[in-house]
Amino acid sequence: MKVKKAIFPIAGLATRFLPLSKVISKELLPLVDKPLVNYTVDEAYHSGINEIQFIVRKNQKDVMSYFKRDDDLEKTLIERNKKEEIELLRRLEDMINEIKFSSVIQKGPKGDANAIYEAKDFIGNDPVGIFFCDDIIYSKEEPGLAQLIEVFNTCQRPVLGLKRLPEDKLSSYGVVDVEKIANGFYKIKGVTQKPKSNPPSDLAVVGRMILTPDVFEYMEKDKNLREKDISITEVLGKMALEGKAIYGYELKGEWLECGNKLLWFKSFLTLALDHPQFGPQVRDFIKNIKL
Repeated sequence: MKVKKAIFPIAGLATRFLPLSKVISKELLPLVDKPLVNYTVDEAYHSGINEIQFIVRKNQKDVMSYFKRDDDLEKTLIERNKKEEIELLRRLEDMINEIKFSSVIQKGPKGDANAIYEAKDFIGNDPVGIFFCDDIIYSKEEPGLAQLIEVFNTCQRPVLGLKRLPEDKLSSYGVVDVEKIANGFYKIKGVTQKPKSNPPSDLAVVGRMILTPDVFEYMEKDKNLREKDISITEVLGKMALEGKAIYGYELKGEWLECGNKLLWFKSFLTLALDHPQFGPQVRDFIKNIKL
């Protein structure tokens, strides 16, 4: 099985970003000069994905609009000889031309397991990559999902992206109980959601994974897994506890989180400082700030 499809659950209300999220999907918030979703779709594109389905809420159309050609805008830029802007637009259009985009509506504000299950018809009998746009895997070498695909090509089973965190931060994440197979590669024995004490390891689940069709078959048998407000990592943890083969891999690259305003701001600043055009100017500006 080859991973050529990806799901982007983006139907959440993003209440942590109010009032911004009242008028714009969180996925379109900028990180320097591109929105969050541009980074994740770019990662998918460079990992070999050619079909993407967004799971959206009712009347949420702005993200899909972002990934549509705008011939009138391009015509205007050409007329005004805006060469740099034309180049930026065409980089985006390269992805638009290579990827088939679609969307499906999540019927209510339930958990991401429910959202992902809505894409079962899109998935069919294929494996699928899962992207949560809160998480940017900033890798100058191999894209995050491409790393997981390499593992999947060997095991042909679900694979979770993992990162090590200090113990005092683990209470905000899904944390895996693991059996080490090789350097950075693990068999998942269970998942504890937001452990308040005694976490099973220091490995947290990142917003990247690959699912196989049997995950959806498993959810089909239990209405609670499809309808309750639960995470897909809980579903995979339950499968692991029942003896199903689930794997994890420590992703290489920096994990930039954007799950709340402070994390988003820190990620914005990190990328601004590393930006080839703006970085030196941002560094000089920070040095000379006087408050």
